Amino acid sequence: MTQTRRGLLAAAAGLASAPILSARAQSSWPDRPVRFIVPFPAGSSPDLTGRVVTAHLATALGQPVVVENRAGAGGNIGTDAVAKANDGHTIGLSINGPLSTAPALFANLPYDPVRDLKAVSLLVRGPQFLVVNNDLPVTDLAGFVAHAKANPGKLAFGSVGPGSGGHLGMIDLMAKAGGLEMLHVPYRGFPDATLDLIAGRIQAMVVTTAAVMGQVRAGSIRALAVTSKDRFRLTPDVPTLAEQGIANAESYGWQIMVAPANTPPDRIARLAAEAQKGLREPAGRQRLEAAGFEVMATGPEEAAAFLAEETDRWGGMIRRLGIRMDA
Repeated sequence: MTQTRRGLLAAAAGLASAPILSARAQSSWPDRPVRFIVPFPAGSSPDLTGRVVTAHLATALGQPVVVENRAGAGGNIGTDAVAKANDGHTIGLSINGPLSTAPALFANLPYDPVRDLKAVSLLVRGPQFLVVNNDLPVTDLAGFVAHAKANPGKLAFGSVGPGSGGHLGMIDLMAKAGGLEMLHVPYRGFPDATLDLIAGRIQAMVVTTAAVMGQVRAGSIRALAVTSKDRFRLTPDVPTLAEQGIANAESYGWQIMVAPANTPPDRIARLAAEAQKGLREPAGRQRLEAAGFEVMATGPEEAAAFLAEETDRWGGMIRRLGIRMDA
């Protein structure tokens, strides 16, 4: 009888302490520096977003949050690094290409965005510009289309890789403008592509406004159109594609915080909440908005739903056009 009572008391004590131990285990994360992978080079627009977010996370989590730039393959290399991380202290951000279009483009993609990653927060989005080198003898979309048609295969456009928003945006534009023929030149990141555009080694790009806002304002390159529904607030003199006769071409570049699929739900929720706080702090928000971003700062459910919609849209376009990158 005594042994039974002692056993019951011990079991009850164990059950009572379990939630406390669990709470302590949860609150102890992270217990070492966190790695935050940005799949583009330092100085790129994803790098800007990543550094705004990580500055807040480091304070909120009580550990250093170290940005690691893993550029290459249009963001696929860095995104794959997040997907395969198993140390419990790696997160990152990714963009359109690696998350919503790569599965349709590549038969042998080394990761599956749905299976291997969890969306944490849709951080920012921004419309895209059609920008051209200043020496190109065009001042509007009609002039650009006419010049490209008069010089089939002689103009080159840049992007941050096959399947990126800029790559597909230009393909969509070329198709809707009457089947333009242009050479695609992929880059490791926005800065290198922009430098070559200024130098005239490529003639055009469809690129997120945040990546080239400084160059457009400085007059180093010329913006012919913007892909948003309405004119962009920072460049009210740049007309939309729809205003210039290209319908149903609205598109945005966006960035989502992601974590490995085995990340616990409570940790996902905590990261999302802190990312939202960081993006809403005045200093960081102003930096992002001045660069051309719209701060979204969603929760995990909204981010996952948005990603599914974008994957259906762009994946469907890729399949309709029969585009493959490793066939």
